[in-house]
Amino acid sequence: MKNDEALSGFLRGTAATFRALAGRNDLEVGFVKGGRPGGYGEHVRLPMPKQTLPKDEVADLRGIADGWALKMRHHDEALHQKRMPETAEAQSVYDALETARCEAVGSRYFPGVRQNLRDHAETECRAKNYHRLTSRDDAPFADAIAMLAREVFTGQPAPESARPLVDLWRTHIEQKAGPDLADLAGMVDDQEAFSRGLRRLLDHLSLEDDMSDEPPEDAPDEDNPDGETDPDAQQDSQGGQQGETDDTQPDGEDQQQEAGSEDAEASEGDVDDQQLESQAQQEQPAGPGEHPEFDGRNEPLERGYEPFTRDFDEIVGAEDLCDGMELSRLRAMLDKQLANLQNVVSRVANRLQRRLMAQQNRGWDFDLEEGILDAAKLARIVATPSTPLSFKLEHDTDFRDTVVTLLIDNSGSMRGRPITIAALSADILARTLERCGVKVEILGFTTRQWKGGQSREKWVETGKPPKPGRLNDLRHIIYKAADTPWRRARKNLGLMLREGLLKENIDGEALLWAHERLIGRTEQRRILMVISDGAPVDDSTLSVNSGNYLERHLREVIGWIETRSPVELLAIGIGHDVTRYYQRAVTINDAEELGGVMLRQLSDMFDEQGARQPKRPIRKVPSDTAPRDKAVGDRDRW
Repeated sequence: MKNDEALSGFLRGTAATFRALAGRNDLEVGFVKGGRPGGYGEHVRLPMPKQTLPKDEVADLRGIADGWALKMRHHDEALHQKRMPETAEAQSVYDALETARCEAVGSRYFPGVRQNLRDHAETECRAKNYHRLTSRDDAPFADAIAMLAREVFTGQPAPESARPLVDLWRTHIEQKAGPDLADLAGMVDDQEAFSRGLRRLLDHLSLEDDMSDEPPEDAPDEDNPDGETDPDAQQDSQGGQQGETDDTQPDGEDQQQEAGSEDAEASEGDVDDQQLESQAQQEQPAGPGEHPEFDGRNEPLERGYEPFTRDFDEIVGAEDLCDGMELSRLRAMLDKQLANLQNVVSRVANRLQRRLMAQQNRGWDFDLEEGILDAAKLARIVATPSTPLSFKLEHDTDFRDTVVTLLIDNSGSMRGRPITIAALSADILARTLERCGVKVEILGFTTRQWKGGQSREKWVETGKPPKPGRLNDLRHIIYKAADTPWRRARKNLGLMLREGLLKENIDGEALLWAHERLIGRTEQRRILMVISDGAPVDDSTLSVNSGNYLERHLREVIGWIETRSPVELLAIGIGHDVTRYYQRAVTINDAEELGGVMLRQLSDMFDEQGARQPKRPIRKVPSDTAPRDKAVGDRDRW
């Protein structure tokens, strides 16, 4: 009872503090067990602590609440989006530093808030294993520069668990953007000025190629807010463009001089289109943050999706990426985690097994006109001689003729709890389905390197041709083949916990790879379950192609599988909504839910199959008047 009162009082106090710090009395602050912080309109959701109110959870919750409240008070989303960069890596740095700015404002005026934010940062960095980092390849750049920015903005050193992360990138950041961070420290109270300074910082870090402070073309000019065009300025602009065109296309001037006014306008439009296309073809990107020209509708001018080269892609077994002793050690770590979830997931697994085994039982079709004589109905015939004989036939299910593929996202954003839960769930699901006679294949997908690897090096060596397509080395991992028994592949699943394995994710080609493996199987029913935490991301590819290059290809692949392929496709998103990609999808907010959701979704799919499974067609007994072969009739009857 005392714990209930203490928890209730703590939650009321946290909600009141949140509203006061956010400067909004109309907010409805709720607490969800196992949930992530979030908000929409007047509704805010915060994670629910345990009833005993452990000190570490209380401190972490206060940091989460203070950070979210400060962002609601000091952050203007419209202004933030106005200067949002285009590349994925630049966007992540842009968002991280804006969050650091909001938290720095509160830290300057509220010492208690400063300590809460520091406690939360310590907990979060330790959960992400930043205190164990030894290589830049495993150290997210956006988190590193955000931590370094907090040092500069607040004058306090980074939390203890974040220091390895910051130290790995400190020299690089200070050499390229140290003065910019110092300038930003004086702008934290002005988001407009801060965003401009932030774009200059991104420019010096070579994350974007177009970092001018000019507003977008469709934005109204400050001197001309109504958006009216000055005829003289427009004429000068057209003259300048025409002069540039004259240098590259001398024939265009003669054609325009000979044409009339209407023809001249049309010709100018053609020249502008040709000029844009020529600029896109002549562009030679020089850094990881550059983009080709496209027409503003997020539809690139380039041709369809294709890789720059497949020479460095690899499909590899888990045992080939790690020696046996290391796999055994990682598997032992996985087993320790499995002990904590065994009770919860095992109940759902047993329920799935009972359903599947029930569908595999042989059954009978009764009251047929031919088949085996139903002895149970003989008493009815004796009592009523006019009653016709009743027959029955035994039927089998085709349930065993099924294969399930689990395709698991092995990207860096899955690091920590999500990838651990994914490995545990795959392990339990493989054992459960194997006991039921269903074959299971477990696959993973990532890239061999961060930011391109050998594919990008080859692109640079060939002169950086524009629009190169996919620009990274794929790594597709086979943790368990469909025909491999679980006991032989169980150690392989521990590989998902290995440091440095998780990098970037290119989902479209991974889906095609898993689909091709399924199509080559002989089973009649093939199910593909994708486990991911968001959209495809590869900085090297997106830096030299359009921003939706990978996402558009993923949508095309999903649409083709869902409409034209016999493979049944199901997706589970962790923390991100994947229903915008897949017709049949489930989104979970906490990785702890993954095992139960996987088993329930498969169970529902098998239940649907059992419900719509057709019965074996039975030939009716011909009438006495119809001519037939006596031997055939006796054979069909018995």
